[in-house]
Amino acid sequence: MSRRTRIRNTLRHPYFRMAVIDMAGTSLGIAAWGLVTGVVMVKSGLSVGMAVFMSLVVYAGSAQLAVIPLLSVGAPLWVVWLTASCVNLRFVIFSSMWRSYFGHLPLRQRLALGYFSGDVIYVGFMKRFPQAQPQPEQVPYFCGAASTNWLAWQVPSIAGILLANTVPLSWGLGFAGVLALLGVLLSLLFDRATWLATGVAGTAAIAAFALPLKLNILVAIAAAVAVGLIMEAVDRRRHKPEVVLLPADSVLPPEEREHVQAGDVVPLREERHP
Repeated sequence: MSRRTRIRNTLRHPYFRMAVIDMAGTSLGIAAWGLVTGVVMVKSGLSVGMAVFMSLVVYAGSAQLAVIPLLSVGAPLWVVWLTASCVNLRFVIFSSMWRSYFGHLPLRQRLALGYFSGDVIYVGFMKRFPQAQPQPEQVPYFCGAASTNWLAWQVPSIAGILLANTVPLSWGLGFAGVLALLGVLLSLLFDRATWLATGVAGTAAIAAFALPLKLNILVAIAAAVAVGLIMEAVDRRRHKPEVVLLPADSVLPPEEREHVQAGDVVPLREERHP
């Protein structure tokens, strides 16, 4: 099957259209966030070409907004890199989850999926496919969500870059960006651990607001990560693994082996005696 045929089949797949519909609700918030980021990049001193390059290559709104103030005040490069890395630490967690779904795909395809991955895509995907096992509908769904999210970000972002000098700051676009970020944030709060980590991060950011070079962002991220790790350790200690009885000559399926490695299942194999 040719590449063009595969692309055509993906675009026509029902799960591709389903993903587009699922992402439509958050596209307005993403678009507002992208527009604000594009304007801010140029207003902070970046050239139009560099801003477009950053929007297309970096493609990480939270990281872009975090490092732009640092670049504008001439912060050391290590602070810029550390800030961007800390803000994007969540993608390491996302990647570990994507591995259960897309680990069987070729490396080139996995790299492409990694570039298009995002917070809202992750939430929508996990709601549709809660079972961590590969299914043929997952790639079309991811492609539909990723293409919608990418266009919703890049088109307004580049428009903001090109029109930055004609868009007055009195429009209050900064507040619109905050509202967009809040919408994305609320879509990611789905359990007690995420709510607690968010509360701790907000408290730490306010408490460390007086630090120079926006270092309160790093303090908030470190506090949230620490709370998340503590919550995970406590949940694992409270969680009692399930005992599964296996026949003596059976082979443990790959998905069950993953549960064993995670500590969710303890296999007991029957013994045969003459």
